[in-house]
Amino acid sequence: MSQILLHNTLSRRKEPLQTERPDRVTLYVCGPTVYNYAHIGNARPAVVFDVLARLLRHDYRELLYARNFTDVDDKINAAAAAAGVPIGSITARYIDAYHEDMQALGVLAPDIEPRVTAHIGDIIALVQTLIERGHAYVAEGHVLFEVASYPEYGHLSGRRVEDMLAGARVEVAPYKRDALDFVLWKPSDASQPGWDSPWGRGRPGWHVECTAMIGQHLGHTIDIHGGGQDLIFPHHENEIAQGTCAHGGLYCRTWVHNSFVTVDGQKMSKSLGNVLLVRDLLQQSSGEAIRLALLATHYRRPLDWNEMRLQAAQQTLARLQASLARAADVEADADTGVDDEVLQALRNDLNVSAALARLQVLARQLDAAREPAARRQAKAQLLASGALLGLLQQPVSQPALKQQLAAQGAERQQAEALLAARERARQARDFARADALRAELAQLGFQVEDRATGPQLRAAEPA
Repeated sequence: MSQILLHNTLSRRKEPLQTERPDRVTLYVCGPTVYNYAHIGNARPAVVFDVLARLLRHDYRELLYARNFTDVDDKINAAAAAAGVPIGSITARYIDAYHEDMQALGVLAPDIEPRVTAHIGDIIALVQTLIERGHAYVAEGHVLFEVASYPEYGHLSGRRVEDMLAGARVEVAPYKRDALDFVLWKPSDASQPGWDSPWGRGRPGWHVECTAMIGQHLGHTIDIHGGGQDLIFPHHENEIAQGTCAHGGLYCRTWVHNSFVTVDGQKMSKSLGNVLLVRDLLQQSSGEAIRLALLATHYRRPLDWNEMRLQAAQQTLARLQASLARAADVEADADTGVDDEVLQALRNDLNVSAALARLQVLARQLDAAREPAARRQAKAQLLASGALLGLLQQPVSQPALKQQLAAQGAERQQAEALLAARERARQARDFARADALRAELAQLGFQVEDRATGPQLRAAEPA
């Protein structure tokens, strides 16, 4: 078995995955703050790390995968206050909605979904340890991490402490010893959620929450930590500082971050009115098509969401589903697993584009297979390979399938007409027109082979 290679944010290079145990891998991914419905920016890491989790489960005997819910936060507090309900009413609603949306996208549930409010005791214990070890201090009801006590601070993000200090804004918290010190625990007034602690009634700071939950469920050193690129600094930088200083060892071996999502070239924001909710997109398209659209761009590259992206995903998915529909009466071979080329692509830093291109080849092989045994094997390989990407798993409605097959038939008829027009142009020695028609055929996904018996169409090889 080939090793999995992942781009490690900490080392800034692609490395073979290293795990504490050869047969087991631990993975933690920062989940959503549940005060609203999930948008496509929330969906991208969920889908990306779902593919990674599927690959890890294929390659390792055991995966322990945790993805948290932040269920106490100032935005949650504000939403609860505005509605006149406890924060639990807000978070329960949006946790249920998140589960529904992610299930529709084919995202499998992680092994553990820790919630901050269920780990207050663990958080308090971690804060106490940091104080005892001289890495945190109490000031005016707050507990703060002292960045100066950790010389390695800034390595994940590549920022130098001196530069961060030089660029720091005017200090607005006089109780801090240093502008870079960050809150581990903060006081709550009577109107805010709070818990009793040695430092008074309060609530945890954001950064300390993940470190405490990781320590409780995965251990003090984990194999992979994932999340969006926006979390590198300060959230994950602060996690490393807390975890390392509290326990004195390596916090995480490999850091994996997905890049940003924009909409029509612009950052999502309420002011622009371009925040795309997953549940709204699900009214327009299948969950698998949305998933495919999110995966089509490599996870470390920015992804721009637009109508053409979703249409392209729908067309690609339709072609794959049509191949399976034509083999509906074929029983897949139970002994055939994932295609080797799909596996190699995903093991190479989740090269989903190469894996998707290979899926299209597998679909064409299924179409071309004639012997019963070959058809059984080809169908099984396409299904197993699709499953590793979380695709070709959802049932297609008969009306939708008929529409897909009809569209493919119309596309073929259009291609045949263009081919005939190209041949007429060649006979008339209008080679510029013939080349233009060949380009149109390529846009439809067809290549032309000029043979002695006449021109023939074939499906274009994926790029």
